This record gives sequence, structure tokens and C-alpha cells, in this order.
Amino acid sequence: MSRNLLPIASRGETTRLAATLLRAHRRPLIVSAVAFVVVGLAGLVAPWVLGQIVDTVSTGGESSDILRGTLLIVAASIVAGIGTSLSVTYLARAGEPALADLREQALDRALHLDSIRLEEAGAGDLLSRMGDDVRSVATSLTEIIPLLIGSLVAVVFTAGGLFALDWRLGLAGLASAPFYAMGLRWYLPRSGPYYRRERIAEGERAEALVNGVQGAATLRALSREQAQIDLITHHSRHTMGITLDVFRLLTRFGARTNRSELIGLLLVLGTGFFLVRDDLTTVGAVTAAALYFHRLFNPIGALLMIFDDVQSAGASLARLAGIALLEPPPVPDGPSPVRHGTFELTGISHEYVAGRPVLSDVTLRILDGERVALVGATGAGKSTLGAVAAGLLVPTRGRVTVGGFPLDALDPSHVRSSIALITQDVHVFSGTVRDNVDLARPDASDEEIRSALATVRALSWVDALSDGWSTVVGDHGHPLTPSQAQQLALARVLLHDPVVAVFDEATAEAGSSGARELEEAAVAVTRGRTSLVVAHRLTQAQSADRVVVMHEGRIVEEGTHDELVEAGGRYADLWSAWST
Repeated sequence: MSRNLLPIASRGETTRLAATLLRAHRRPLIVSAVAFVVVGLAGLVAPWVLGQIVDTVSTGGESSDILRGTLLIVAASIVAGIGTSLSVTYLARAGEPALADLREQALDRALHLDSIRLEEAGAGDLLSRMGDDVRSVATSLTEIIPLLIGSLVAVVFTAGGLFALDWRLGLAGLASAPFYAMGLRWYLPRSGPYYRRERIAEGERAEALVNGVQGAATLRALSREQAQIDLITHHSRHTMGITLDVFRLLTRFGARTNRSELIGLLLVLGTGFFLVRDDLTTVGAVTAAALYFHRLFNPIGALLMIFDDVQSAGASLARLAGIALLEPPPVPDGPSPVRHGTFELTGISHEYVAGRPVLSDVTLRILDGERVALVGATGAGKSTLGAVAAGLLVPTRGRVTVGGFPLDALDPSHVRSSIALITQDVHVFSGTVRDNVDLARPDASDEEIRSALATVRALSWVDALSDGWSTVVGDHGHPLTPSQAQQLALARVLLHDPVVAVFDEATAEAGSSGARELEEAAVAVTRGRTSLVVAHRLTQAQSADRVVVMHEGRIVEEGTHDELVEAGGRYADLWSAWST
């Protein structure tokens, strides 16, 4: 299935964002850089001194010179160990806060995305970015990046030491560079596309897993468990297949790297043989040169091999940056201009698929403080009209005004503060009951919170909890029933105090036992507030000020409950079927 995935940043955009984030933590970054340089310099000592020891032994020098060289190697090793510890520690002190900033920025942008856009991308795309991709980048900060920087420093300094011994030995070692470059040139164009496909495949696998877990009850009821398992298996095998292809590519790249090492070492030793034969250099210098080149095996091998991890981390960073670089939500200039809740939908038409209208020229005016119930058979267009009214869906044609202001002319934050949408899909946040309620207004007093809980008929069961409203609820705490979760959502609406409330079947999950209590709570929340209620239960329509009946995307009846029942039209048929 083709999905409109969230954007992925280009290499340039990703690099600029990373540089900006790291610049805010430049002090630990500088300390880390200095420590890496010290480690690189300390690594030059052992081969150089060993070469001198070889010359000392071959010429019959003093044993004290060998002892001094040994002590110098030990001292250099201690310095290198301390420097390595400092370099990794301070790199983490710079990188981890930068990653935290990136994660927070990406989450902020994701939370402000239009819900329709998130649905188009799929939950798996966002979850894999905020989960798998964050872990990939975090791992690179503690494992890959230190190895990358350390290897680069070692290569540069060791190459300098090789030339310092003898420029001809340096050129011999440098002659192996084209063979490394050829291997890299073969590998990079082939591996890059694999990593991009791997990340997308992981997102599709996460989407299948999330849908399977969230819809487990429905799948079991329809005996579709095996079909969902087959889908997950398909995506898992697809992801595994890409990973195995990358590994095969990596082993072939490793063979090319080993061949380059062999060629380079033969060139250094061969050049050294001719130089020693002609008395142009010493055996010790050639020994040091061979040790220097051998010392390059691990850093160069690491640089080439970790391109596998670097590209994977780069792909993850680009996916995070793609969200973080989205346009930030505009800062509202002053309080919301909406002062009253007169709500108008004029000429609303909408098509999810061109040529297949879901709404057709719907016009509806709700007076300030009026409670209107929207009823109709499944597929009549009620939820779509509710989404348009709440500002979550931009209609194909028509406009929505609240308090006299066009919805599309208001700042998004003003829309959210003026209009609240309450659906049957309610999330219980991990935290205390109070945390779940005062999320709508953190500065709310105890009295205001208790009043909101009492209004939605939740205070009795909240007080009965082991720690009252300090009881932890959610995935890792006390489980709440669907009805209780909805009551907390209604309490949040009261604290939020929007001008307009749109209820989209908000009491549908209550079940028969808690339906009446939850409907009473919903009525209490909407009392005196401009409200559009997509009614799942016709008892909600019975208590509304006005009932609007929809059929095939149009308004076909309008009036009070009693008027419509007496008229004997479509609403009367619905009421008769409901009440029998």
C-alpha cells in the first residue's frame, strides 16, 4: 500500500541542522577534539621508538637507551588511555544534549502536524523515526562517531609520521590509497540505496505491528489473526532480506579492503628493502614505517567498514531532521479574537477521492450556546462534517466561521483554543489522575480540578482509588475503563474551556452499563457551550436543542426531537428503530 510518508531531509539540510545543534554545545566538543589530537600524537610514539630500538640493537648501542624507549612507550600508552576516555566522555556531553534537542524539536513538529497528514503517513513511520532512528543515532554517538573521529586522526597523524621517517617510504604507503578508493567507490553507490529502503521497510513493519496490536480484538472477532500475522511476516522478511543483502555487500567490500592492505604493506617493505640496500635509510626506519603502515590497518579498515553504520545512522538522522525541519507552528500575536461561539458552516463540500463527494453543499448555523445533535446512518458524512467543523479537515469547497472569524484566517493555536474535538478514541497518559486532567491547564487549582471531576461524574471513583487523584494510571499504573478514560477527557475539556465543542461519538465506547452516566457528563460539559454532537446514541439527540439529520452527505431534516418525531420522516424512522 502506497503511503504519503513524512519528509526526509537532504544531506545538506541534515548537515546544517547537526552543525547548528552541536554549535550550542561547543565547549565539550572542543575538549573532545583536543583529546582526540592528543591520542593521535601519543599513538605515533611506539612505532617510532621501536624503530630506534631496532637501530640501537643492530649497532650495539647502550641498554639504557632501550630502557628509556620502553618507558617512553609506556608513558605514551597511559596518555593515550586518558585521552581516549576524555575524548569519548566529552563527545557524549556534546552529542547527547544535541540529540535530545533534535528529538524534542522533531516531537514538537510532529505534535503540531495536522492529524490527517499523520494518518496519511501512518503511525509506523512516525514511531520508527522516534524509536528506531533515535536509537540508531544515539548508538552512533557513543560507538560509531568516536571510532570514526579516532580513526581519521590516527590515519592523518600516522601518514604524517610515515613521511617524517622518509618521504619515499611515505609515497610507497600512499600508493595504496587508489586501491582503497576503488573499493570505496564500488561500495558507496551500491550501499546507500539499501539503507534508505531498509529504513522505509522498518517503518512499514512497525505499521503492521502497531495495527495488529491495536486492532487485536477486531482481528480475533473476524478470525483475521493469521492474515495480520502473514502481513507482519511479509514485512519482516522484506526487511530481513534487505539487511542480508547489505551484509553480503559488506563482506565483498571487506575483501577489497584486505587486498588494499596487502598491496600497501608489500610496497612499503619492498621500497624499504631497496633503500636499506643502497644505504639510503636504516633498518629501524623501515621497521618503524612497516609498523606505521600496519597501524593504519585498523583505522582505515574501521573507516571503510563503519561506512555501513555511518550511512545507517545518516539515514536515521535525515529522517529525524525531515520532521525537525518542518515549518514551526506560528506564534500567535495576542489572545484569540473569538469571543462568542456562533458557528457557521457554509456551502461545505468535500471529496476524499475526486468525483466521489462525501459532503455536498452543507450549510449549518449553530447559535452561541446552542447544542446541536448530528444524526444519520453510517456513511452519511457525520464524522467528516465534524472534522471540518473542528478544523482538522479542510473542505474541498465552502468555509467555516466561529465567532464571526473564518477558521482558515485564524492562527492554528487560536483554532485549538477556541474549538475542542472529543472523539471515542481517548488516550490515558502515563501519570497520575491529576496529571491527566490538568494537562489542559497546568495552573488549575485543586478546587477547579475537583469541580471538573465532579461535573463529569468522576469524583466518586477517583476518590475511591488507593491514592485518590495521585494514583498513577495508564499503561504502567491503575487500568481505567473506557468510560473512566472518557470522563477524564471530558474533565480536560472543562478546564480547557473552549468556545465550541465538537463531540464525535464521544460516548460510543462506554458500553450499556456506563452509557447513561457518561451521556450526563457530556451534557454537563456542553451546557451553555456551543456544541456540535455527532450522536451515536439517539438519547443524545433527544436532549439536544436541535437535531440535524444527514443522509448521503446532505442535511435532509432539521428541528427539535419532538418536531422530527412528529414529522414522521427519516429521523422518526431512526428513533423508532432505536427505541424498540
